[in-house]
Amino acid sequence: MNSIDALFEKLRAQKRKAFIPFVTAGDPDLATTEQVLVECARRGASLIEVGFPYSDPIADGAVIQASYTRALDRGLKIDQVFELLKKVSQREPFRSGQVPLAAMVSYSLVFHRGPQAFLDQAKEAGLSGAIVPDLPIEESDALAALAAKCDFKLIQLVTPTTPRPRATQIAQTSTGFLYCVSVVGITGARSVLPPDILDHLRWLRSQTTLPMCVGFGISSPEQVKMLRECADGVIVGSALVRHLAGADPVAAVGDLVETLSKALHD
Repeated sequence: MNSIDALFEKLRAQKRKAFIPFVTAGDPDLATTEQVLVECARRGASLIEVGFPYSDPIADGAVIQASYTRALDRGLKIDQVFELLKKVSQREPFRSGQVPLAAMVSYSLVFHRGPQAFLDQAKEAGLSGAIVPDLPIEESDALAALAAKCDFKLIQLVTPTTPRPRATQIAQTSTGFLYCVSVVGITGARSVLPPDILDHLRWLRSQTTLPMCVGFGISSPEQVKMLRECADGVIVGSALVRHLAGADPVAAVGDLVETLSKALHD
């Protein structure tokens, strides 16, 4: 069984939710990324998204764009990210699959490498799935078929402005979990979330049996507590990534992961 499926099966049996941090690979450097990934797992992460830096991200706000730029300016290559993840995936709890790893990656990077070659390297590196935010559902069949053959999850995104017929199609096509974008616009911490987000999530629940995880804009324990009623997991990116440029990124990211994951289960 794919480790993402196994994770949500276990959490459902325990009546628990998934806390999913997002970490940029290579910011401030690969050695620190390794430490941050291990610290996230130690401090409460259920699954970790690893961002593959890209020069023209489609939905990322200033914090993640700046993080990607810092990594690329240092000459980061895709093969280095795979090598890092392969090393990390040999360490516990990643080796036993208790904390799965998923890529957040532009389809431009997948296409340039070749979809099958990318999936082969991703699997070898210990990744269990990928979120490809700039691949429309209408054009995802080929990659989805390749991913299905190797039990690799292709996680789709649905937004508050997605027309309902299309949202239903996305919800029924995604694998692993459904990534529910909480706000209109790009990533970045928000002081408040839209008041109708819970109604939107309740409607999406009627369209899929997949776990639903909410991301974009989440940064505080109060927001996490608000979402746990309707979501199977909470994804936090910018609020964590902004600490990567600080003096002690490992401790700072770990502290916030622990605070927010505890709020999810308090």
